[in-house]
Amino acid sequence: MTEQEREGRNERKITQLHSFMRPKIAAIVEDLEGHGYRPRIHDAWRSPADQKKAWLAGNSKLLWGFHNATAADGTPEALALDLLDDDRPFSPDQRYLMMLAASAQVHDLVTGIGWGLGARLRDGLEAAILRRDWSANVKLGWDPCHVQITGISVAQARKGARPVVPVVVP
Repeated sequence: MTEQEREGRNERKITQLHSFMRPKIAAIVEDLEGHGYRPRIHDAWRSPADQKKAWLAGNSKLLWGFHNATAADGTPEALALDLLDDDRPFSPDQRYLMMLAASAQVHDLVTGIGWGLGARLRDGLEAAILRRDWSANVKLGWDPCHVQITGISVAQARKGARPVVPVVVP
């Protein structure tokens, strides 16, 4: 994908996110670009039909998840997205994935980098991320490019719970 195509895609996809997520994802993209990566929002909002396809393909463990969140009027307001390395979308390197996880943490989000790992492996991974040891000999979880909110469960989001967008007073 050309740089113009990647940037245009990110601009379009970021509008599918809940307003709480938009500045956080923009900051993560900027962080990764500052390290020479070309992050691309692959999926933000997914229709229920697309989510079912992802579930059937084994790419999701949920039939309804944070990707499916909408406003009361049906407007997409996803609470999750998949942020790929555009130069290596099918095989991102460990450095990218660990930097993505570190940046997500800084911006009060979480990735799926530790999903499916036992406590010992997850603890080792988290320690390496805290040390910024991008080349550590660690195991990665099954969905490391997935970025989502914290503090709200999928069940709560499905019932309409959303993060509170901070009000900035000039």
